[in-house]
Amino acid sequence: MKYSTWQGEPKPSSGRSMRSLARSSISKVVDGAGSARISSPQVPHSLEVTPVDAEHSIVTSGSPADTASTGGRPNASHAPMPMMASTTAAAMIFRIGQVSPVSSMPMRPLLPPYSSIAAGETTRIGIDGSTLLNHRLLTKDFAFPPDERDAFGLHGLLPDHVMTIEDQVALELERIRRKGNDLERYIGLAALQDRNATLFYRVLSENLEELLPIVYTPTVGQACQEFSHILRRTRGAWITPHDVDRIPEILRNGPYQDVRLIVVTDNERILGLGDQGAGGMAIPIGKLALYTGACGIYPALTLPVSLDVGTDNPELLADPLYIGHRQPRLRGAEYDALVDAFVRGVQEAWPGCVIQWEDFKQRNALRILDRYRDRVPSFNDDVQGTAAIVLAGVLGAFRHLGRPLGAQRILLVGAGAAGIGIARLLHAEMREAGMDDAELTRVVRLVDSKGVVHAGRNDLDEMKRPMAAPAGTYAGPRLADIVATERPTVLIGTTGVAGTFSREVIEAMSAATDRPIVMPLSNPTTATEARPDQVLAWSEGRAIVATGSPFPTVDGRVIGQANNVFVFPGIGLGAVVSEASGISDTMVLAAARTLSAHVSAERFAAGGIYPPIADLRPISRDITLAVAREAIEAGLSAPNDTLETDVDAAMWWPDYVPYVPA
Repeated sequence: MKYSTWQGEPKPSSGRSMRSLARSSISKVVDGAGSARISSPQVPHSLEVTPVDAEHSIVTSGSPADTASTGGRPNASHAPMPMMASTTAAAMIFRIGQVSPVSSMPMRPLLPPYSSIAAGETTRIGIDGSTLLNHRLLTKDFAFPPDERDAFGLHGLLPDHVMTIEDQVALELERIRRKGNDLERYIGLAALQDRNATLFYRVLSENLEELLPIVYTPTVGQACQEFSHILRRTRGAWITPHDVDRIPEILRNGPYQDVRLIVVTDNERILGLGDQGAGGMAIPIGKLALYTGACGIYPALTLPVSLDVGTDNPELLADPLYIGHRQPRLRGAEYDALVDAFVRGVQEAWPGCVIQWEDFKQRNALRILDRYRDRVPSFNDDVQGTAAIVLAGVLGAFRHLGRPLGAQRILLVGAGAAGIGIARLLHAEMREAGMDDAELTRVVRLVDSKGVVHAGRNDLDEMKRPMAAPAGTYAGPRLADIVATERPTVLIGTTGVAGTFSREVIEAMSAATDRPIVMPLSNPTTATEARPDQVLAWSEGRAIVATGSPFPTVDGRVIGQANNVFVFPGIGLGAVVSEASGISDTMVLAAARTLSAHVSAERFAAGGIYPPIADLRPISRDITLAVAREAIEAGLSAPNDTLETDVDAAMWWPDYVPYVPA
């Protein structure tokens, strides 16, 4: 039996990751305390832990194992060489903007004790009593069995009855369902996540259809608005303009020293709610909960981050209990300098860490995405995730309708970050299909508050110009007039303005096509462009409807949810498992195409152009594989003959493992 020894919460003592270690010359050094570090003129293909005595071990070449100890405590600069749980993967040396493949070797492990826990193996634990009981990633609460209660000094700290995790799930669901409204359910789930992470993720993973609207949209929007008043226990990293010169230090202050995925927001464009200041932190927390619920990335590998650059929301500034940076929002060169310091800080602390940008306002969202996408593995879920989910929906619908993409007319209403991102990815898909620029602008039209975006307008910013239709005379700015003239077969809304798709708009669209595809995507539900029941009534039941927020069936018709959770977990985990040096458009396209293939004929016949949320985990697995394979194909990751095994091992299923004392 393989064990992992651990004596307490890992604290970083070095910013060097395994990639930086792989660049060093390495010799085996054992200090007086028995700590081991590795170095050699060559990077070994695999390593093992060889016991020295009951307390210490050294690292030597051989087969993979869990850990090297440093006087019983893990040390970042003395970490074992790579493996994720018990898997192997290709390895590479990472530098900002550059990746250099090396010979195939095991992937970096989680640090102990998480390596063994994630692998479902018996784990040595070096804490006991109330410290163990109150450790959110290690506790089992009422499920500690009698032998572990004896071994870890837990008798008298727990009631007599030993529960199974299945009992605990049933009890937590009873508690959640008893609460009077969804915000209280959100608070209850957050408390569970703070108390017992394994149980929280088990509850979430087994009940995604029920709990997704609570953990994320639409309830998370209300949680952002009331965040200062509902926050019980902080999580993640909070970075203000005062921290610009100490970001690596702040990142290392966190509990996990090997973070591989960050979700970060500057809180300015939270869903359709605008500037929510520090309350925007609920978004990265929620997204990372879904990463684990959807595809099992182990929580110790992730970190939510708020770039708290102030707020221009007067209600927050006037609230005496507001917890955020109480200053007007930072802008201009100082803002750019802070973002740049953040990216550099992440790479110093955890080279190769994937960064997911979340809920940045349009101009910043696109500038930041374009500035860093070729320097670090990063993507913007609002731009690329939304684009992938839309592309998947329309590809799936066209496949079942038997209609080619090139014969469609797609009208994107809303020219913010999401709208431009959708246009970009649609263009990328059509280019791969061999279509030229004239065909792209004929098929895809972008609409903003002033009408059709076209080259004859002199008010376009640099983000809209590449998406502009040829100069000419266009109807508008009334949307109903534009729809009547352009005669779209697909209508997509990302405006954040409720009621944008009026009866006149839907009737004009329905007059031009027998099966209009209507996608009012704005979140939360109060901001949606039209309700599904309205769209179906105004189109005489002919419309195919998908929404950003969840809606119930309408007269037996399934309303597919264009929820980014279908794609962003697979994009992120695919980049993590493959250790990709970047996240390309072709990787995002791979995610969209994979998702579209999961829409069955039966699901489409019922009205859905997306699969049910209940299928999220197997879908996330397929997307992770597709994204990782595309990273290898594109030269952004080293070849890997065991990729499928690696992905399966990286997808942790929340469950308790046996503990023995260290």
